[in-house]
Amino acid sequence: MPGTSAINTPASAPARRRGLAPLEPVSLRARWMLGFSFFVVFVAVWSFFTLGGFVSPTFLASPVTMVQEGWLLFAKYDFHYDIGMTVWRVVGGFVLAAIVAVPLGIAMGAHKGIEAFLEPFVSFCRYLPASAFIPLLILWAGLGELQKLLVIFIGSVFQVTLMVAVIVGGARRDLVEAAYTLGANNSGIVKRVLIPGAAPEIAETLRLVLGWAWTYVIVAELIGSSSGIGHMITDSQALLNTGQIIFGIIVIGLIGLVSDFAFKALNRRLFVWSAL
Repeated sequence: MPGTSAINTPASAPARRRGLAPLEPVSLRARWMLGFSFFVVFVAVWSFFTLGGFVSPTFLASPVTMVQEGWLLFAKYDFHYDIGMTVWRVVGGFVLAAIVAVPLGIAMGAHKGIEAFLEPFVSFCRYLPASAFIPLLILWAGLGELQKLLVIFIGSVFQVTLMVAVIVGGARRDLVEAAYTLGANNSGIVKRVLIPGAAPEIAETLRLVLGWAWTYVIVAELIGSSSGIGHMITDSQALLNTGQIIFGIIVIGLIGLVSDFAFKALNRRLFVWSAL
C-alpha cells in the first residue's frame, strides 16, 4: 500500500548509527581495541611534544627517557623492593579496614537502631581527609609501618562502612517477609537473606575502595618514609628526575589495574549467580 512505508518508518525519525547510539553495547574486541587506541594516541602526543623539543626535559621527560629511568630503578636501586613495600601497605591497611567495616556496615544496614546511633559519626568521619591525620599518627605510632597502615585504614574504613550499610539496608522487603513466613528468626534473616543478597554488591564496593586505598598509601609514603613508590617519587622530585616520577606513577596505575581485574575475576567466580 502506498502509505505503509510512511507509517512503519516515519520521515521525521532520525537514522540510528549503531556505533554511536546511546547505551548501545560494543563487543569485547571493540572495547579492547578502543581502550588500547587511547593509550597509543596518548603516547604519540606525549612523544610529539617531548621528543620534538616543545617541552623541556626538566618539566616532562620523554617516553624513551622514562623507560630508561625505569630500567635504572630496577637494575640499580632495587625498585622491586619499593613496589613490594607499597603493595604490602595497601593490602594490609585495606584488609584491616574491610575486617572492621564490613561487619559494622552489615549491622548498621540490618538494624536501624544501630544505624541511628552510628551513622552521624560515620558520615562525619567520611569527609575527613586521611592525610590530615598523618601528624597525629606520626605522634602516636611513629614513622614505622603501623603509621602507614593506619592512614590507609582511616581513609577506607568509613567509606566502606557507610556503603555496605546502604547496600544491606536496601534489601528487598518481599524476600525478608517471605523468610519470616517460612519461620526464619531475626538472626536467620541477616545470615540467610540480607548477607547473601548484598554479598555481590559488597564485593564490588570493596573493589572500588581498593582503588582509593592506592591514593592514601602514596600520601603516607610522601612523609617520613624510607621505602615505597611514594618515597621514590619524593626523592626523584628533589633531583628533578621527571622520568622516574612518571615511571613510578605508571607503575602505580598498572598495579592498580591488575588488582582491579583480579578483583573482578574473583567476584565473578564467587558470585556467578548474581549475573544470572
